[in-house]
Amino acid sequence: MGPVYRLTLRQLSGRWRLSIMTVLASLPVIIAVIMLRSKDAPSVDEFEKGVLSAMLAGSIAPLVVLAIAAAALGNEVEDRTLANLTLSPVARWQIVMTIAAPFIAVSAFLTSWVAFLGDTTASVAVTTSALVGVALYASAFVWLGLVSTQAIGIGLLYIVLWEGFFSGFVSGVRLLSIRHYAIDLMHGLDARRFATGRHLSLTAALIMAALVFGGFLVLSIRRLRRMDVP
Repeated sequence: MGPVYRLTLRQLSGRWRLSIMTVLASLPVIIAVIMLRSKDAPSVDEFEKGVLSAMLAGSIAPLVVLAIAAAALGNEVEDRTLANLTLSPVARWQIVMTIAAPFIAVSAFLTSWVAFLGDTTASVAVTTSALVGVALYASAFVWLGLVSTQAIGIGLLYIVLWEGFFSGFVSGVRLLSIRHYAIDLMHGLDARRFATGRHLSLTAALIMAALVFGGFLVLSIRRLRRMDVP
């Protein structure tokens, strides 16, 4: 089990993939520094909507996760080596978390630490919500990699259209948006700093996150059991 896990990590963490993830993860931090030095610094609400929600939770986190998760099982399906996975089962969402979570966690923490002038509570809330978002995206995209060989394209459409466009302009869509579950969790963890807007309670956000995560894991397991293993 250990050798398979380490081999898969090496396969999914190539130099170019890690370089791209580093660049993406650094963008919110750079923007936070620029905004802090600007004379017209945005309000907390503006910074949340523009950087934490739209950029970090709605674009960068899912893109980083998609780059890893789509290949986590998709490679085995495309290369017809899925039998190796069934003989030595490895929880691929854990591999995705191992690779993607550090990039997003560091990005979230540094971005919030700079933007909120060292506010520990706000930084922990932002980082925790970002990690939950990574876990949810990982479970969804690992399943997507199992059911389609075009996981990258479909995942990009989901990120741009559903998480980016529809969830930003259609209020009802937010109830089915991973990005908004993460932001709702952030509000619940630090209601003092993020007190504006209408959001799910902390309990509701946790329940929805658990349902999404568990649901996609069940779908992935069901797909593995029913598909023909080459």
